[in-house]
Amino acid sequence: MFRKIMVPVDLAHRERLQRALDCAVDLAAHYGAELVYVGVTSGTPSSVAHTPAEYGRKLSAFAAEQTSGRGLSASAHPVVAHDPTTEVDDALMKAVDDTGADLVVMQSHIPGLLDYVWPSNGGKIAEHARCSVFVVRG
Repeated sequence: MFRKIMVPVDLAHRERLQRALDCAVDLAAHYGAELVYVGVTSGTPSSVAHTPAEYGRKLSAFAAEQTSGRGLSASAHPVVAHDPTTEVDDALMKAVDDTGADLVVMQSHIPGLLDYVWPSNGGKIAEHARCSVFVVRG
């Protein structure tokens, strides 16, 4: 049913993503799908990496770690944005097309008051993506 599952990750907050990460691995194993981990970074140094190349290496290592010993195919797709905070939704939407994903599995939070003013990343992706989107509550 699904061939390529895109999993957006924020390496600075990987401890908050475990439910979505587990779900993505489970779905990939069930469908024999490839996983592609997508991370958005800036071209300037951050708390995660000093350069986009370093970020790409860390994202690749993260992808390998997530599927280690599970017999699953995984890759990393780093995206560089001028301001990741404001451009993350657009960057992820472009990554859906660039990776050829037919399912996105992403972590979200329980909606709060601010979500009525600024929609969540998961909500925007689910509303606009051309593929299925599975939003996992954290």
